[in-house]
Amino acid sequence: MSLKIFDPQDFPAYLPKLNQLYDDLFTGGKGFRAKLVKMVSGPLGCAPKTMDLLGQTVEFIHNASLLHDDLVDRSFLRRGKTAAWKKFSPEYAVLAGDYLLARVMVNLSQFGNIRLVQYTAQVISDLLEGEWLQDSLVGDFNVDLGQLDRVHNLKTASLFKWCLKAPFIAQENYDLALHQLIEEMGTLLGQLFQRSDDLLDFNVRNDEEKAILGDLKSGYLNSFACFATQGLPKEPFRSCQNLEDFFRALGGRSYFDEKLKGFDEKNTFLIQVYQHHLKNLKELLKESELGLVEELGPLTEILYWRRKPKSTSS
Repeated sequence: MSLKIFDPQDFPAYLPKLNQLYDDLFTGGKGFRAKLVKMVSGPLGCAPKTMDLLGQTVEFIHNASLLHDDLVDRSFLRRGKTAAWKKFSPEYAVLAGDYLLARVMVNLSQFGNIRLVQYTAQVISDLLEGEWLQDSLVGDFNVDLGQLDRVHNLKTASLFKWCLKAPFIAQENYDLALHQLIEEMGTLLGQLFQRSDDLLDFNVRNDEEKAILGDLKSGYLNSFACFATQGLPKEPFRSCQNLEDFFRALGGRSYFDEKLKGFDEKNTFLIQVYQHHLKNLKELLKESELGLVEELGPLTEILYWRRKPKSTSS
């Protein structure tokens, strides 16, 4: 069963440029968050229409955030293509992002679960707070991991938590202990994903071939850079234009490799905590829902180590 994410019929035909922008935006995306919703929704017995709604909701929110982020960061590329603000205009990018968020609320209101609407509104608020905090840290090379973790919890982990919680809310399962546990799991998944994404900036496990040193060149010390440069003078890192510059400022390639090993070990501990939570999750699920544990088990391999799953469902 595939998830329906984007259909031109979802948007007014009298706004052709909006439809062109969305067609360009949604083409090429992995839709991972929608797939995560499906991983959770299937074992819970959600109806296909509910799966479609939840999958579409999280992708609309995610892509709205990308439209806004690219404009704020002045990023020229998104998924290997010209960013929407550059291709269609900054005004259209802002309006297109706002419209996606509006459609989220319209669609969820029609679904009729007020708790789901409230939770989704809170997540959107968290995303905006996270973006605001992250932008305030640009140029601050004295930032620490605690500050970055706060940003990542708001900006990245919030959607992972939504993917885990929303299907339960849609099924009207409001068990407090269960929700607290899956919130903690979503926080860990978001943190691991973001830290792995930050490593791509230094060409570590960069199979996606993302641009190298983009964060550092824009004046943003991401989580790995923050970890690797701890205790070192920060000024030399402001002028780095390539990895060789970074290695030199750090003290050599061997020191980089040593810090990478330490960073991986730090995050391996988070993976162990996630696996511990996964065991506890079994105790809170109905017997018919236990397939969820098997679905969620490989996520740390995918999100942090960037290893492809052995098999994928249709």
